Amino acid sequence: MLRWLALILIALLIGLQIKLWVGDGGMRDLRAIRARVSEQQAQNAKLKQRNDALHADVEDLKHGQDAVEARARSQLGLIKPGEVFYQVVNGPAGAASASPPPASTAAPAPASSN
Repeated sequence: MLRWLALILIALLIGLQIKLWVGDGGMRDLRAIRARVSEQQAQNAKLKQRNDALHADVEDLKHGQDAVEARARSQLGLIKPGEVFYQVVNGPAGAASASPPPASTAAPAPASSN
């Protein structure tokens, strides 16, 4: 009788070990969940940095005139009264590689002999 009880307990132990290592919710799933958690934590850290930067921008825009002025200049193209706006326009992309204009073919004027 004790022998059968020992065999049943050993079989039960083996079954539980198999379920622990390869079954649903076992060690394999635990490793996969830990990997997903670490990926999510990395993504959360990036998003937290982005949120902190956006929060700093919002605070700067609320309390600082320099930030408002910089945004107005860069995004809206505004200038202050009394400033002169110069816009440099580059030629078309193909114009830079074109050959230089032809040299004048006229003969030089003779030197005067006074």
